[in-house]
Amino acid sequence: MRILSNEVKDHIGQQIHIEGWLHKKRLLGGLTFINMRDRRGLVQVVLNDKAEVEKLRGMQIGTVLAVDGQVVDEPRAPGGAELHEGKITVVVPVTDEPPIEIDKPIDHKAENLDTLFEYRTLNIRNLQEQKIFKIRASLLRYIREYLTEHEFIEIQTPKLVAGASEGGAEVFKVDYFGQEATLAQSPQLYKQMMVGAFERVFEIAPAYRAEPSATTRHLSEVVMLDIEMGFVQNLDEVLDTVGEMTLYTLRQVYQKHAEDLKSLNAPELVVTDKVPKLTVAKIHELYSQATGTDTTTEKDLMPDEERWICEYSKKELGSELVFAIHFPVEAMKFYHQVNPDDPTTVLWGDLLFRGLELATCPLREYHHDKLVEQMKKAGLDVNHPGYKYYLQAFKYGLPQHGGCGYGIDRLTEKTIGLGNVKEATLFPRDMNRLAP
Repeated sequence: MRILSNEVKDHIGQQIHIEGWLHKKRLLGGLTFINMRDRRGLVQVVLNDKAEVEKLRGMQIGTVLAVDGQVVDEPRAPGGAELHEGKITVVVPVTDEPPIEIDKPIDHKAENLDTLFEYRTLNIRNLQEQKIFKIRASLLRYIREYLTEHEFIEIQTPKLVAGASEGGAEVFKVDYFGQEATLAQSPQLYKQMMVGAFERVFEIAPAYRAEPSATTRHLSEVVMLDIEMGFVQNLDEVLDTVGEMTLYTLRQVYQKHAEDLKSLNAPELVVTDKVPKLTVAKIHELYSQATGTDTTTEKDLMPDEERWICEYSKKELGSELVFAIHFPVEAMKFYHQVNPDDPTTVLWGDLLFRGLELATCPLREYHHDKLVEQMKKAGLDVNHPGYKYYLQAFKYGLPQHGGCGYGIDRLTEKTIGLGNVKEATLFPRDMNRLAP
């Protein structure tokens, strides 16, 4: 029976069988030490039989091995125990020297990111690198956990669609059996339609943005969490749900991955029990006063403002998470709801974390005739087949609803404290990279 690395310590004095990859090999005082890697970590094996050592001659890192040996207590070894008198079976030999050393720290400096992604299939075998994606998996797990507990139904919507769901030209066009289709920018229209069936839905899936942007915050293929919830009373109900979900997720991950986050030099988490909210106008005012750069006429937050207001919120309000609310009407999408108390603003908030927008969270216009009017005003063809079934859902009754589009890649980046959203993505797609 195969024993995994974190179980070895439980078998002191026993003969066990382990399997994994050759992770490191070194000679010390006439003995050969090897580290073997499996899905749970490392096991150290001590070899003093020349015949067993000879089996590793020419074998490179990544060779698949099976080893039988006796477990000996050794506090200095990974996991606090090691195998002695190991008998080796080479299962899959690797004789080509790998182009990178996976047992050494992986360099994440900006100038080395191309090398990082070129050898992604190898560097992901580095134990530190794996922690990034284990943390990402846990973020997704706790998001799903929170939403499921709050009666959200997980859905899956098409990624081949008949038109750009949010308008605009920044879409990837594909030939669909002679028809022109696009890759979905978001499940926006579908999730709103599903409010009419389930009230509360969510989806975690790729979305595609043909934006010619080469920044630390943009990707052409992103993983988005999309939420929609019906029968909401106001924007605060939507924002509070998204805020509570984020707080729950971050606190769980910071508790369950405390050692991993520490080893990755992640910042300490600074949050309160409720995410504070500041209007866009107030943020412009505060930023302009503090920096001398006047942004009061901007319709959106500048990247430097996002960074500044997160630092301000952390220092003055005790929270690295902050909502920017009530964006000017000039910035609205056709499906947004205009603020009835102030028609110059939209019922929309952005969730910011550690200097970066994570989520856009608006209330939707849910009256059919008003929605059609807003679509026409935005220059959209309401008779386009891509909108036929969307408008059908409103014609036959949708309640007031709202939701969010939430970047999983960005959440992972900022949770760990990485410098580029691509570092939080296994195989990033941008303007220059379509492989691996």
